[in-house]
Amino acid sequence: MEAARALIEAEVGLTIVSRRRRDRATVARNGLRTLILVLFAIFFATPLVWLVLATTKNGEQLQLGAPFGWGSIQQLIRNWHRLTGFEGNGAYALWFRNTVEYAGTALLIVLLVDIPAGYGLAIAGGRVRRPLMLLTMIVMLIPNFALVLPIFLEMNDVHLLGNAFSLILPFSFFPFGVYLAYLYFSTATRQDLLAAARIDGCSELQVFLRIALPLAKPIVALIAFFSFVANWNNYFLPLAMLPDSKGYPLQIGLTLLPRNSPVLALGVFVSILPVLFVFFVSQRFVAAGLHAGSTTD
Repeated sequence: MEAARALIEAEVGLTIVSRRRRDRATVARNGLRTLILVLFAIFFATPLVWLVLATTKNGEQLQLGAPFGWGSIQQLIRNWHRLTGFEGNGAYALWFRNTVEYAGTALLIVLLVDIPAGYGLAIAGGRVRRPLMLLTMIVMLIPNFALVLPIFLEMNDVHLLGNAFSLILPFSFFPFGVYLAYLYFSTATRQDLLAAARIDGCSELQVFLRIALPLAKPIVALIAFFSFVANWNNYFLPLAMLPDSKGYPLQIGLTLLPRNSPVLALGVFVSILPVLFVFFVSQRFVAAGLHAGSTTD
């Protein structure tokens, strides 16, 4: 009995020691992960903090003062007046309005085209789906800048250079959205619901509008976010298509502001706000949409 008791106590002791070692290893791993995440957060947050603080300074403070020093609210107001009064005719407000027009109109077209296209690919037969998906994948792999010259020549042939449609139409070309919608409708949407609707006599259009589309809010938000951010930040295509500064979007207009000045910093900060707004409004759906196609019911 004494020998058995000693053996049991030894086994319990070994188990406790082993568990403590595993706990220490887990704590060390978690601590390392936390440290890495904190370092990445500092790395990405530092430029944003500097940008916000730069908007409160004057030119001398920006170039000679402490990088993360605070200026004043009065200087921020003066910088705002200089920004809104740039070139004496509210050029910044015009660039902002142009960007909203280009990105917003293209976003509506993207949603009206990509979501039904992805659904159509999901329900299409293999003979139809394979060549269309292959074409979509090939177009997705082509760098955007490689398409600028062909698009420029095409717009020149149809006399749209300098027109808002010279940006809206190319911005509306978003094959990645078609691919995302296809993944969602083919894997994450319950096919038995769609089949039941067809049995009840719904046409394919009714199935899409009444069943599939209401269930696709995550992927709609995800496509909308990616498309809006890509179009809002596009620089090279507007530079090639728009000869007149009155039609410039923000990304080109910012290059006309005084270099190394708090006015430029304020202009950049304001240009970020719409993207942040769209993200925070849609983040609940975007977080769900990031997993679209990764699970099945």
